[in-house]
Amino acid sequence: MNLILHYIRRHLGLFFTAIFFLTLEALADLMQPAMMERIVDEGVKNADVRRILTSGIIMVGIAALGALGAVMRNIYASRTSQTIGREIRSDLYRKVQSLSLENIDRFQPASIITRITNDVTQIQEFVNGCMRIMAKAPITCIGAIVLLAIQTPWQIPVLVVILVVVGIWITGNVRLGYPRFGAMQQKLDRLNKVSREFLSSVRVVKAFRAETQEEQRFGQASRELAQATTSAMQVMAVFSPLINLTVNLGIVLLLWLSGSGNSEIGHLMASVNYMTQILFSLGMVSNILNTAARAAASAERIGEVLQETPAQKVAAAPQPLGDGADVEFCDVSFTYAGASRESLRHLSFHAAAGQTIGIIGPTGSGKSTLVNLIPRFYDAVSGTVRVNGVDVTQADAVQLRQSVAIVPQKALLFSGTILENLRWGRQDASEQEILRAARIACADEFVSRMPQGYQTQLGQGGINLSGGQKQRLALARALVRSPRILILDDCTSALDAETEARVLQGLRQMQGVTVLLISQRIATVRRADRILCLEDGVACGFGAHEELMKDCQTYQAIYASQIGGVRHG
Repeated sequence: MNLILHYIRRHLGLFFTAIFFLTLEALADLMQPAMMERIVDEGVKNADVRRILTSGIIMVGIAALGALGAVMRNIYASRTSQTIGREIRSDLYRKVQSLSLENIDRFQPASIITRITNDVTQIQEFVNGCMRIMAKAPITCIGAIVLLAIQTPWQIPVLVVILVVVGIWITGNVRLGYPRFGAMQQKLDRLNKVSREFLSSVRVVKAFRAETQEEQRFGQASRELAQATTSAMQVMAVFSPLINLTVNLGIVLLLWLSGSGNSEIGHLMASVNYMTQILFSLGMVSNILNTAARAAASAERIGEVLQETPAQKVAAAPQPLGDGADVEFCDVSFTYAGASRESLRHLSFHAAAGQTIGIIGPTGSGKSTLVNLIPRFYDAVSGTVRVNGVDVTQADAVQLRQSVAIVPQKALLFSGTILENLRWGRQDASEQEILRAARIACADEFVSRMPQGYQTQLGQGGINLSGGQKQRLALARALVRSPRILILDDCTSALDAETEARVLQGLRQMQGVTVLLISQRIATVRRADRILCLEDGVACGFGAHEELMKDCQTYQAIYASQIGGVRHG
């Protein structure tokens, strides 16, 4: 709850304005039974029409004042809760952007999405409820108890018993409900994760005819969420009726005790109204405490992200990188968090500025892991990664990322026009720079044939393009950035041999750019200046194609499997 209070304190003006109008509404509600008592006992009983009209007009005025308070309370409560929700989402989003991939891997993207959306919504509803219900309930309840005790002091013991019993029910409701609502949010994480995995890989699911398997996974996650929700709702289903039953029994007892005496009809009506207000107030308290239990569980989950310490430390005195593009690995080892084996082991190599370094090896050999250490997506467990002689952990992070461009195997495009996607590389890029990058990546040839050219709208993820077209646009976007270090992570896998050759020829014409070219194909890397061959995270060869054909058995085996026979040259 400290998290929620922290954000409420930012908007105390709005919060207390809503509370003021809410108090006005509650006081108007409390005055209604007293006015009704006066109308009945002083007007109706004595046939005093003037008293009835006067008191009736006053009641209408009080009701109008209460309605105005309710309207203004709703306006300020909604504005405050929505503002707090917006700020929490913004803070969460900024925090996630500051975290390293190691942190994000630990939380899981599906869980982060749930926290930014559903968990924040729970807090919004609680804050809104605080200003609309929770603050009104104590005012109404305490006011009704005080007025009832003043009018009928002999009923105080009955009130005390009712309040003690109801307090027990509310305490049990909160103690049993809180852990169940926390479990419910975790099951919602699981459901979102399964849904996200299915939607992002729907083509694979259909290709392997795995719809039944995915239905079972989704069904299991949905059942688990339903069971957790049912468990939480059962707590509410038990305690809410118990609270209503207790207060209603109090009303019956009040009527029975009043019937044995000489109470005035109006006096009795006022007492019943006050007991009814107490009933509704306690019911509102019970409901808002259920919301509070959910909000507390959500606040705890949001707090986990906001309080997360980035796995990567920011250098106290960042060092500039200079103008070169050297890349050097010195005895680097790396292990993913939670993994039982190292992904890279004692890896050392040097890429001079302007060189093209091919990286090849069997699946799982650590190729992508290696290049992820250069822009510092992850930090090496031991050893040093240097760019222009500067340890990347001590380099200026903004300058480092601006110097590096990565083209992943799975091309990631965004909704919008082709031009907008290319300008992700650099927002201020000129039209000539964009066209030049598109021509080098062989993207201009198909974009120019489209009716709207570079203004063509792309669906989410570039759904209306082929795999090869998406890869060429992703490459062009990286080239627009004018990087000093260009990392190509098997990003030409969807291109035919002729197009790939033209793309690589265009890249070789770029001056001063160090290219790290990952590929599974010998034909792609063989013309690189030097080739790094990996196996099980270990460098088993580093040199030109001819050198590796002589000295590296792993490279020879890959060559034989693709070309057919070990030949030199």
